[in-house]
Amino acid sequence: MIAAVDIGGTKIAVGMVDGDGRVLARRETPTFADLGYAKALERTTGLLREVAQAAGTEITGIGIGSTGPIDPFTGEIGDVNFFASWRGSNFVEDLNRLFRVTVAIENDGDASALGEAGWGAGRNKSRLIYITVGTGIGGGIILDGKLYRGVDGAHPEVGHHVIDASGPPCLCGFHGCWESLAAGPAMVSWMETVCGPEYPYRTSLTAKKICELAVAGDELAKRAVEREAHYLGLGLANLVVLFTPDTIVLGGSVMKSADLFMEGIRKVIRESCRYVPFEKTELAMASLGEDANLIGAARVWHHRFAGGMQHAS
Repeated sequence: MIAAVDIGGTKIAVGMVDGDGRVLARRETPTFADLGYAKALERTTGLLREVAQAAGTEITGIGIGSTGPIDPFTGEIGDVNFFASWRGSNFVEDLNRLFRVTVAIENDGDASALGEAGWGAGRNKSRLIYITVGTGIGGGIILDGKLYRGVDGAHPEVGHHVIDASGPPCLCGFHGCWESLAAGPAMVSWMETVCGPEYPYRTSLTAKKICELAVAGDELAKRAVEREAHYLGLGLANLVVLFTPDTIVLGGSVMKSADLFMEGIRKVIRESCRYVPFEKTELAMASLGEDANLIGAARVWHHRFAGGMQHAS
């Protein structure tokens, strides 16, 4: 029975996850990053004890998925925009000290990839890429059953490969990154640029709203959806060409409207990936539901300590 901790910019969720990937109890709290790391650790510790009691079990290990950057081997938190003052703090060391169990941490994109590979849409697939499309674009890569890491254990930032160097500026400092063209805010930004002041939905636009308007037949929203499908397709085509994976698993809030995008995505892949067997790469939807982050966090522990998909050296 593994305790799972999902650390995000707005909330920290905690749960107990059994060996089949089922969440038996869960709690959450706002991150309240400005209150400092010590308060966040205190709240997380309290929630861990609550979920263990609710599940009627003891904690035998703790897996953590966290927005990054974080060091997966030391557990140290890096320069995270959402909680900049926590830099150098260490949930792994502190929870190990407090609960006397093994603790493992990964970037949340890698945690989700491990969850889908172990218990979800990528089960039994040795080459899997997980992509989440929401406020940003992130993900994780598993090759030959191993979580892929870059030099010095770095996490690949798939959302920041360049699609169009003349494209819009990105938070990373460059222009035309995949995230700046295909994340949810990119849909909103494009709509705000092309719609006139008289457009009735201008002040209430979100990616979700745009998708709803497209379904209702709004012509401008339909153009936004076509554009989104095109840019999602370009990024995914690059991943197909570079990695030729068995499966690409798609998750995140924007992909809840995947039916609007899939035809356009497949068209781009079909037209641009002819030198690889693109038709053998399955595009699958994330299957772990609302508890995906907690399930992924639990899988982090299994990956590190239970012999399933040992991490690459």
